[in-house]
Amino acid sequence: MRMFRFVMLLLLIAPLCSCTSPETEPSGNQKVTLALNWLPEAEHGGFYAALLNGDYKKEELDVEILPGGPDSPVIQRVATGRVDFGISNADRILLGRAQQAPVVGVFAPLQHSPRCIVVHKSSGIETFDQLENVTLAMSDAPAFSHYLREKLPLTGVKIVRSTGSLSQFLQDPTFAQQGYVFSEPIVAKKQGIETTSLLVSDLGFNPYSSVLIVSEKTLADQPELVEKFVRASIAGWKAYLQNPDAVHEHIQSINPEMPRDVLDGGMEALRKLCLNANGEFTGQMEPERWETLSRQMEELKLIEAGLHEKAYVNPSGL
Repeated sequence: MRMFRFVMLLLLIAPLCSCTSPETEPSGNQKVTLALNWLPEAEHGGFYAALLNGDYKKEELDVEILPGGPDSPVIQRVATGRVDFGISNADRILLGRAQQAPVVGVFAPLQHSPRCIVVHKSSGIETFDQLENVTLAMSDAPAFSHYLREKLPLTGVKIVRSTGSLSQFLQDPTFAQQGYVFSEPIVAKKQGIETTSLLVSDLGFNPYSSVLIVSEKTLADQPELVEKFVRASIAGWKAYLQNPDAVHEHIQSINPEMPRDVLDGGMEALRKLCLNANGEFTGQMEPERWETLSRQMEELKLIEAGLHEKAYVNPSGL
């Protein structure tokens, strides 16, 4: 489904994606670029809210949000300075640093991972222990797929490469699919298919998601810029979680293949993923979470020990 949307929208969005612009605008505001990890959808809502509500402007920032797509090289673009900020997940940050990409997470609007395995409700599968005798479309690249293979017996499960399309899932009740709880299950329901979402976080693999990242150089050379951007983004996310209507209207206008009802339905799943253990929205990150993630990925032999120590920072004064 994601791949289909990308192909359909590439030409539409490309004119909006130029990242060759001066550092300051005539207004005197600093020009800043933010690269998304995918096409605009609910997981990016707070950043669009900050743009639409003028939160970035209040911090004297002129922000351009650049849509992504399949295998968008966000880590590399941020690491090399081609863009100022990017969106990624905590596990991908660690994988990037393992490849000598000096990127740092500075704000995590999604405190819990939206990653899930989507199955047909008619299959009777309600827990990961029952995940057997199905065809599972799953990528080899993300760390969660390695974790699933390590933790689950997957009896009778045939793993095939995920294309991002839901077409086969919609036709075959014995087909399971990787996805995000705010996207694929909502799209399937719109097509008349009832599903069950098995959250990977329930297995204990729960990286911070939709993390705002910067390069070590930007963080060192322009700490005020980072704090301004994070502060405005937090304001945008708080506003978005309270009232997403205007943001969803905007996202639908720039991503016509993302129906409004899918955005609205996805928001219900997304909202609770953004709250910490105290039911608050802060975007802050805890050392224990990073330590746990690092240990899990070390055990999977995906990274070396200690990479998490410089992989994130909570900007001061927030």
